[in-house]
Amino acid sequence: MLSNPLTNKKFLISFLFNYFDPEHPYSLEELKVITEDAIEVDDQQSYVRITFTPTVEHCSMATIIGLCLRVKLLRSLPSRYKVDIRVAPGSHASESAVNKQLNDKERVAAALENPNLVDMVDECLAPSYN
Repeated sequence: MLSNPLTNKKFLISFLFNYFDPEHPYSLEELKVITEDAIEVDDQQSYVRITFTPTVEHCSMATIIGLCLRVKLLRSLPSRYKVDIRVAPGSHASESAVNKQLNDKERVAAALENPNLVDMVDECLAPSYN
């Protein structure tokens, strides 16, 4: 049983499903970018993995979507958690490069120093009330 409600899988599902895709006026859940099966939580190991599926194989926003997910989790989870964000295997033409970029702390930190990217991330993380 998970001890921390912030790391409960059901909470994370409801927490992540209500965010917008950067290119579409739909939530990540509505576009099936995130599914319940794609969220893994191990409270004992302090580990969360989110695997998302971009809407198309050449999705130019895959890194932004992944960055949005990472930022939301980093802002919300206890700092002891390791967050792993990945595109689903075979779902993106540049899968390896996207995964490397999303899980490189220095690249993420550099991205978050860009005010335009931060604005885009904040816009994506604004809850959808549809």
